[in-house]
Amino acid sequence: MRIDIITVVPELFHSPFNHSMVKRAQDKGLVEINIINLRDYSLNKYGQVDDYQYGGGAGMVLMCEPLSNAIEDLIKQRTYQEIIYTSPDGDLWNQHEANKLSTIENIIIICGHYKGIDQRIRDLYVTKEISIGDFVLTGGEMAAVIISDSIVRLLPGVLGNEESALTDSFQDDLLAPPVYTRPAEFKGLKVPEVLLSGNFKLIDEWRMDQSELRTKEKRPQLYKK
Repeated sequence: MRIDIITVVPELFHSPFNHSMVKRAQDKGLVEINIINLRDYSLNKYGQVDDYQYGGGAGMVLMCEPLSNAIEDLIKQRTYQEIIYTSPDGDLWNQHEANKLSTIENIIIICGHYKGIDQRIRDLYVTKEISIGDFVLTGGEMAAVIISDSIVRLLPGVLGNEESALTDSFQDDLLAPPVYTRPAEFKGLKVPEVLLSGNFKLIDEWRMDQSELRTKEKRPQLYKK
């Protein structure tokens, strides 16, 4: 898989993509993540990529030409199944979408910034708009990190145990059950006896019951699905 991310703040990606599972996936050659500095496509020597809004109003807007030039440069080199724009008014990101995108080959993610991007870029190029929640960030960079991380960890060979991703929260529209490790008793609180029983049928049933109970209590709207 290849993920190309267009941004005005490339430095924000250094730490998230150079540690943990995402770094491991890159080292194994399972994913290639490229950070494209939009200022490299500026039309002047000052690196300008934004301008004032038509019609007035506070806040700057990312201009058409630099974004178009960056996207055109990328699509000349390969076919992209999705060109994503991170936006508060996009579809809410979820595990099912992560599962879908983990099966495709090439993705572009455009990070919004300031007041966003010129609408014509959305009309001409963007195939999917994604929001990570009903709140506003300084820019789309953190959203791009979250989207990329949740996709990459699903790629075969990234996690040490392939079953781990399949039992994550939200894979079956349920939250994960409680988990425990040693010691068996801590400050008067004991690990549930069923987890120590060795009876895997009973353990699976307990975990399913706990997942349903936890989802019903903590996320009733999800449970209704």
